[in-house]
Amino acid sequence: MRAAAETMSGRYPDPAVIALDESFHKLVLPLAAVERIAGGSRWAEGPVWVGDGRYLLWSDVPNDRLMRWDEISGETHVYRHASNHANGNTRDRQGRLVTCEHLGRRVTRTEHDGRVTVLAERYQGKRLNSPNDVVVKSDGSIWFTDPPFGIVGFYQGEKAEQELPANVYRLDPESGELEVMAADVQGPNGLAFSPDERRLYVVESRARPRNLLVFDVEPDGRTLSGRRVLFDAQDGTPDGFRVDVEGNLWCGWGMGTPELDGVRVFSPEGKLIGRIALPERCANLCFGGKHRNRLFMASCTSIYSLYVNTQGAAGG
Repeated sequence: MRAAAETMSGRYPDPAVIALDESFHKLVLPLAAVERIAGGSRWAEGPVWVGDGRYLLWSDVPNDRLMRWDEISGETHVYRHASNHANGNTRDRQGRLVTCEHLGRRVTRTEHDGRVTVLAERYQGKRLNSPNDVVVKSDGSIWFTDPPFGIVGFYQGEKAEQELPANVYRLDPESGELEVMAADVQGPNGLAFSPDERRLYVVESRARPRNLLVFDVEPDGRTLSGRRVLFDAQDGTPDGFRVDVEGNLWCGWGMGTPELDGVRVFSPEGKLIGRIALPERCANLCFGGKHRNRLFMASCTSIYSLYVNTQGAAGG
């Protein structure tokens, strides 16, 4: 499938890129606009940039497939089917794809030769729920959330019994030991580290309203403390998000009214500084392109992109 990049507004500056604070102006480009680069998904999630191949991967969760968009040709095609209803994706520090699988109820790694290695599927003898989103820290540890969203029905996985609470986990890169990092988050969803890795942010998606929590990461790199709410979403629905090199949080947003659909951008202190209006709810996003300055937004049926004047932090 080939789809020419479609600029949504046809105008520079793009009226869909909206500054709500003066600090947002330096993060965006007046000669860049939101483009729709791919369509045809049923529920697009978990985008990840593969820089050495110059392509984007994402999960089409209900359709049980991973999709690929090529930056050079503009073509989109199926990368993997079946994907075990894959959701979140990232790459480790060796460039290997790390994937959260709803149907497999596990976290896997795709090796450079294409083999799939199971990294985590049980904790204390019980099956994980449906790993949702994942990041890799600079020490190689893999952190992921495990809500039950993929086992509540047959749309994004298969209905099954929940054996464990919804936790945030850390997988040790040396021992393979799985540890619970946070056990009291209601529906842990998207997660990301601050650029200096001194903070971990987690979306609490079953709180009312939804919260974005922040934890301090202790010097040992594997202990969290100081849990607090960075912001509450009020009527909005934050899902997946990533952090830029200046510590700003770019959050997928939507569900409620059309005015909520798109991306909201927050300062490291939790102040809303800008938004990107999209015609669909944005579930998740990532930074990519040659200089990690292109924002890719997985939004229901489509993938949108926007060049920005910052870069994504490593590890997302």
